[in-house]
Amino acid sequence: MAREQVLIKTQDGDCPTFVLTPEGTGPRPAVIFYMDGLGMRPALVEMAERLAAAGYVVLLPDTFYRFGAYDALDPKEVFAGDFRAIVGPMMATTDNHKAAADTEAFIAYLETRNDVKRPKIGTVGFCMGGGMALTAAGAFPDQVVAAASFHGGSLATDAPTSPHLLAPRIKAEIYVAGADNDASYPPEMAERLDLALSHADVTHRCEIYPGAAHGWMMPDFPVFDEAAAERGWQEMLSLFQRNL
Repeated sequence: MAREQVLIKTQDGDCPTFVLTPEGTGPRPAVIFYMDGLGMRPALVEMAERLAAAGYVVLLPDTFYRFGAYDALDPKEVFAGDFRAIVGPMMATTDNHKAAADTEAFIAYLETRNDVKRPKIGTVGFCMGGGMALTAAGAFPDQVVAAASFHGGSLATDAPTSPHLLAPRIKAEIYVAGADNDASYPPEMAERLDLALSHADVTHRCEIYPGAAHGWMMPDFPVFDEAAAERGWQEMLSLFQRNL
């Protein structure tokens, strides 16, 4: 397993990015990993390493780069305090459309690497990153062939940045996993997203994980659910195996 850190030049500046590559030789398919709203920290890198170990070149960009430098946050401390006051200013620096603009630069970077199998790529996102992963599938339908969202919020709203609006452009296979204890992804939103994908004839599966809470996939979150997380990992790896 190799890990490197690079700066990827975007329209708005330089985005610090981890690149995780599996052992072995030969080009491998690439996956862009969109982080959650608590920012870059060791748990995210460890998750990206697990995905890379399954045979993928994984790009893990810090989508808070517009905010500037910051210290890694401890989720337990954040959730014990004023969550919005701590992460709100950071999250305000990005959105799905900005992430799509960044993704153009991420894809361009991947195309410069000899160890990346082109042109198909996958995307996966958690929490805030879930909407970004789906948005990337709609913004780059000729490159993104598989996209997964885990406990993503605001996936089908009236906002112009809502991912469900891009359903007619999506060619990728989509997997969406939500929690039954998640105010950011209520049943009516899940139904709206599912209908949008169905009407656009997108190959997809939208599921709700019973007993799970928002953030269940993140190993450093207080609500981490190991059994549900393993189910999510298997779904993710199966999705990428089928398409990449």
